[in-house]
Amino acid sequence: MLSRRNRRQPPGPRTGGRSLRTRLVAFMSLMLVLVCGTTAAATALVQDQLLLRDLDERVTEAAERSQQVVDLNPGGPRHRGNLKVRGETAGTLAARFSRDGDLVTAAVITDDGYPRILSAAQRTALEDVTADGEPHTLTLPGLGDYRLTVLTDGEVPVLVGLPMADVQRMTRALMTVEAVIAVVGLTLAGTVCAVVVRRKLRPLGRVAATAAEAARVPLDRGEVTGLRRVPVADTDPGTEAGQVGLALNRLIEHVEKSLTERQRTEERMRRFLTDASHELRTPLASITGYAQLMAGGSERITPELAWQRITAQSARMTGLVDDLLLLARLDEGRPLCMAEVNVATLVAESVWDARVTGDERSWRVFLRLDPATTVTGDRARLQQVLANLLGNARAHTPAGTEITVTAQTTDTHCVVRVHDDGPGVPAALLPLIFERFTRADASRSRTGGGQGGAGLGLAIAAAIARAHAGRLEVRSAPGDTEFTVLLPLVPPAPGEPGARSDEL
Repeated sequence: MLSRRNRRQPPGPRTGGRSLRTRLVAFMSLMLVLVCGTTAAATALVQDQLLLRDLDERVTEAAERSQQVVDLNPGGPRHRGNLKVRGETAGTLAARFSRDGDLVTAAVITDDGYPRILSAAQRTALEDVTADGEPHTLTLPGLGDYRLTVLTDGEVPVLVGLPMADVQRMTRALMTVEAVIAVVGLTLAGTVCAVVVRRKLRPLGRVAATAAEAARVPLDRGEVTGLRRVPVADTDPGTEAGQVGLALNRLIEHVEKSLTERQRTEERMRRFLTDASHELRTPLASITGYAQLMAGGSERITPELAWQRITAQSARMTGLVDDLLLLARLDEGRPLCMAEVNVATLVAESVWDARVTGDERSWRVFLRLDPATTVTGDRARLQQVLANLLGNARAHTPAGTEITVTAQTTDTHCVVRVHDDGPGVPAALLPLIFERFTRADASRSRTGGGQGGAGLGLAIAAAIARAHAGRLEVRSAPGDTEFTVLLPLVPPAPGEPGARSDEL
């Protein structure tokens, strides 16, 4: 059971998620405790002040009544203080002073409704009350906390006080109720927070599980495809977890594409090395064979013929090596000899050169551009592009084929098209036609010039076009094959003449 749970979700993300969830719940609980505690304390304080204010009003009213009684009967019995007013509650305390400010008598109403004279210690404590007419809190021995006030407006000062036991009891009861409510509320809030946080962090846990699963995939070998993605439901950009899931999906997609491209590059490199080795082995084997015949003095072949074949095979191998070196330099992005190249002249010269070796075909040229139209590039390399395209058309079409070269300009590019009405490129070959060592089938044989059938001509043309910030495109169908070279234009000088059309 434990191993199955570990397979379903890695330990790392679960631990991290649980820790984050615990911290969030703890933080939210702490905030709730602070809020509830502050609210309870503020409520208790306000309630205590309200109750104390009400008690002060009752103390003042009782003192005023007592003052009236004393003023009406200043010579009345002193042993009972001034507690002759009916209706005073139990616990009411009263005292009267002489005109000199000495305490004459003090008593408190007991629970049976009769006044009881205060003890000497209690009377001594009353002497500390300031006679300013304001309420004061005083703790009396044996009686507890009292709220007292002294009135001096009458003939003799009087003191009246009421116990604070009811106020303190109500305050304690309020705090107890608030504490119970706070505990219950915090428990419910903590539970709700834990559930909500757990539910909200569940997508983050799935994102972490996806990341952990991707981390276990061996990315250093083999084909890497079909990596697990974060579910669409967990990639909502409106949530933080969704943003993380969306970013992780993009990262996984980028890694998958990069690894796929790396594998494709490695496969192309292996195929390139295999094809290059094969192409180089053929002329080397011929050179070795003829050299052995010459060294052995064979009568089947004359030294002149053997030397001629060795020279031809050496030239073939040298051309192949030069082509490979050119592709390597283009791949490295080495700078070209850039200058302004007249497109009309370049096209015309290239077509005339092709006609010399392929006069059994019909050659046509249309220049739909200004004779002074130029592009910035390496003239020798651009001429090699056209030579490769024209040589390819000549080599893979039968006699009598019409080959048309059209040059024209757009707002941003100079476009050169090489069209023939030959058999066309096989559909299976079109996606790979600009790959290195790509050859046509028997319908487009290797006879003729061009690149000697090594399958590098179109690859070199495409690489040179890319090096000039342009591109090489192809479309083909039986009787309709066209290669298109697009090169960025050099802005023409003002006042130059317009376009014209010529046919050679």
